[in-house]
Amino acid sequence: MKKTLTAGAALLLTTSLAYAVGLDRSGQPGGIIFEEGSYAELSFGFVTPSLEGTDADVFGNSDTGNIAEDFGIIGLGYKRDINEEFSFAIIIDEPYGADVSYPTGESLALGGTEATLDSVAVTGLLRYKIDTNISVFGGIRAQSTEASVTLDGLAYGPLAGYSVDLERHTGYGYTVGAAYEIPEIALRVALTYISEIEHEFGTSDNAGSVADTEVTTPQAINLDFQTGIAADTLLFGSVRWAEYSVVLVEPEGFLGGSLTDIDDATGYTLGLGRRFSDDFSGSISVGFEPEGSSSLVSPLAPTNGNYSVGLGGQYSIDNVTLSGGIRYIVPGDASSATADTARADFTDSSAVAVGMKVGYSF
Repeated sequence: MKKTLTAGAALLLTTSLAYAVGLDRSGQPGGIIFEEGSYAELSFGFVTPSLEGTDADVFGNSDTGNIAEDFGIIGLGYKRDINEEFSFAIIIDEPYGADVSYPTGESLALGGTEATLDSVAVTGLLRYKIDTNISVFGGIRAQSTEASVTLDGLAYGPLAGYSVDLERHTGYGYTVGAAYEIPEIALRVALTYISEIEHEFGTSDNAGSVADTEVTTPQAINLDFQTGIAADTLLFGSVRWAEYSVVLVEPEGFLGGSLTDIDDATGYTLGLGRRFSDDFSGSISVGFEPEGSSSLVSPLAPTNGNYSVGLGGQYSIDNVTLSGGIRYIVPGDASSATADTARADFTDSSAVAVGMKVGYSF
């Protein structure tokens, strides 16, 4: 079992501010650095969420409509050996994102409120194999991000109607990690630290603000593991922690403090892979993020924890590996709140994520 039977077939698509740790979309993967020889990959994902709520009694119990928009993500990676000890990888991913929009004319409390966030990151990693079992790796990360937010509806009182655009800005950080491997049993444990990145966004809002807005994207820690547990059978999993409480968006023209209020969070994934033939393998995995300390959450992220289940398949043709998967996600129930008061209740939310990856070894 030389190749990993990964849930990468399902791309670990837990996705977006409403369905995973904080604003996560890609999970900032680095596993490509462990591929054998020279390798390149291209991945695609598409997510269809359903997130509908009902206004609080004081607003007449109006339906909010589906506030979460469909979205896609893409990833690229290239890895090459320099010699027996050194290898490098270049990774392009979309680490964070948001697509939330309360339809105008439905929710009296929050209709017209919306938020979008787009990001692209390029990471260069260098790995050094100390010996057969231990390696260390690290590199530089460039991250480009832009966002816009509009607050509307009766729940925002005098702040209703405020809107702001944060112009695209590129910031820089770093990644460091270490791994322990026993190739004979397909064992690998990798611990990766991803630094926070400072952004200074050019800002334009309808309050006439001209000052830049400083925003920090979170530091995070990824723990990934796998091990063979029987012939052609692999147990794998991951733990991801991200410090989203540092993500404060406070434009000079906004008098209500931070536009965001996101708790630190930890997400868990556990799965089983099985090789059915030399060419085909499959995987099943479950994911879980515990509920936060309060069911009152930001209207821009009206869920509280989540759990998910994913199925993946992988087929190899000569030097090409085709992977695909699907993940069903159930976000936890929560109440959108302003001024620590529930404004709309969200229950029975769900999302379906599908993904495909093409890998080429050469």
